[in-house]
Amino acid sequence: MLLMLLGSGCGGSGSFSTTPPAGPSIIALAPFVNGFSGPTDFQSPDDGSGRIFIVQQTGTIRVISGGSLLTSSFLDITSKVNFDGAEQGLLGLAFHPSYSQNRRFYLNYDRLSSGQIQTVIAEYQASTDPNVADPASERILLTVDQPFPNHKGGQLAFGPDGFLYIGLGDGGSGGDPLGNGQNRQTLLGKILRIDVDHADTGIQYAIPVDNPFVGGSNRGEIWADGFRNPWRFSFERGTGRLFVADVGQDKFEEVDLVQKGLNYGWNIMEGAHCFNPPSGCNMTGLTLPITEYDHSEGEVIIGGYVYHGTAIPAVVGAYLFADFSNGKIWELTENSGTWTRTLLLTTGRNISSFGQDAAGELYVVDYRSGSVLKIVAP
Repeated sequence: MLLMLLGSGCGGSGSFSTTPPAGPSIIALAPFVNGFSGPTDFQSPDDGSGRIFIVQQTGTIRVISGGSLLTSSFLDITSKVNFDGAEQGLLGLAFHPSYSQNRRFYLNYDRLSSGQIQTVIAEYQASTDPNVADPASERILLTVDQPFPNHKGGQLAFGPDGFLYIGLGDGGSGGDPLGNGQNRQTLLGKILRIDVDHADTGIQYAIPVDNPFVGGSNRGEIWADGFRNPWRFSFERGTGRLFVADVGQDKFEEVDLVQKGLNYGWNIMEGAHCFNPPSGCNMTGLTLPITEYDHSEGEVIIGGYVYHGTAIPAVVGAYLFADFSNGKIWELTENSGTWTRTLLLTTGRNISSFGQDAAGELYVVDYRSGSVLKIVAP
């Protein structure tokens, strides 16, 4: 189940506040399309087609076209994917910014290689039929050995700079026993940034020369570090701001506003609180989240998007995110450096991901019911 997949409860810094919902909810969920099995991601290419692609954890991708679910899968790589019924599987999808010309897209999935769990970042191409991918087109860009079955991250997204950003969890177990979050010689517990259009000697991609740790003993792919399990992140349209929701350990969930070369604390910090040691920790050089909540409100944070649609004027410019464990949806707004979190809706659903269409309207993916719902005005 996805609660295990996200790894909850495994035994710009700035001010933030919380406000209760003010009167009737300003959003609602409207049924859109159902019929999915274990959906984990929602992506829509910038190709003018209006199609939506839904990732299923077992290893398939389905297509919604014209508001209807197509019968055949876009891609089926179940034979390659290590779906363990918990944390592992096909977790993320990103379309190349020039997808309409080159038909290239990228996947984040888990596999077993001679008994070793690995995260795989791979490139594929669509066939001449736009609703069918070519399974033989796989080009593996990067593999990362995983020490434990949990905390895989999973998100892929192209930034406004045209580079591919990758979220990797700390490698698993509980409490980051190997110290991966604070170790810049491993890719685990990081947000990575790579150039998929070029290749450096000996690897299948290029490391951008302006990445923060290029040229030293640390891994040059790293963009930012100190993460536990950055399951879902997104870039804001227009501003390019990078919002990362990092799933917490036993007590706190957090949202980070991620910038180049910054350290977001795990496992020294959990949210804005000391974790290791549990008090009196050294916070020098660490960047605190822009919001957090404790496990009395929810246990598995699901990152969303800043809303730039037109259907719900009341939330324009707000970052919307949710919690898998209870289906709560919040908005996060900023005023003069203070971030305010407001509960918008309690749905009771198992929201595994948000989605954004070409018009900037937002959707949620319900893992348990296998459905996609649209966020609308009530």
